[in-house]
Amino acid sequence: MLPPSTPSAPPRRRRSRSLTQEVVDGVLAQIKAGELKAGDRLPTESELMHLLGVSRTVVREGISRLQAAGVVETRHGIGSFVLEPDLRANFHIDPNDIVTIHDVLDVLQLRQSMESAAAGIAALKRTQHDIDALNTVLEEFQQLLESSKETVDADFRFHLAIAQATGNRYFVEFMSYLGQMVIPRTRINTASLGKETQARYLRRVHNEHQEIASAIIDQNPLLASQAMERHLSKSAERLRASLETKETATQDA
Repeated sequence: MLPPSTPSAPPRRRRSRSLTQEVVDGVLAQIKAGELKAGDRLPTESELMHLLGVSRTVVREGISRLQAAGVVETRHGIGSFVLEPDLRANFHIDPNDIVTIHDVLDVLQLRQSMESAAAGIAALKRTQHDIDALNTVLEEFQQLLESSKETVDADFRFHLAIAQATGNRYFVEFMSYLGQMVIPRTRINTASLGKETQARYLRRVHNEHQEIASAIIDQNPLLASQAMERHLSKSAERLRASLETKETATQDA
């Protein structure tokens, strides 16, 4: 099923948003509006590509996130179909609820335990394919940084690649479920919290990613876990410092 009107040309993308998340949001919006119901087949990959103006890779990643969230199932050779909502699935994080520093900190706290463990496991289980995937996304991040382009998708795919390197599908499903929520700067201006320029902030993020990847490639689980913990802790420290400053200013007002 396609929406009533299909644009003749792909719309211009807003750099601040994840293209993959746009696929997810588009399908969820159709389900919420009743345009797609349980049992309905999703538009084909080609239809979604034309409708949203994105690549096949982006469409497939979006469908994977919807699968991980239990929204759709894919039947080989037939297509992807909307599932009945599982009323027993109580765990849910709505991206629209992640709007304050408190919200972002809560998600970061959840990630610190999960991703630090994932990095250590990835160091033990990584394959050559995983090494290639990590190096590829690091190179892409560097290229985007040098050309002053948006790095959110590459940032997310780095963390997803680590989850995939664990060989544990539950880590992958958890990261896919969170999607771009794992990147704090999609919710707030994290660079400004640390009094840095955006470029300097992103260079530091890239350096931290390289440290994590090096430990995983060297099969050092302790260093990998510690590097991931430091990476996420630095984000949390900036958020807490900003929060304390705001609360102090409110009390003095």
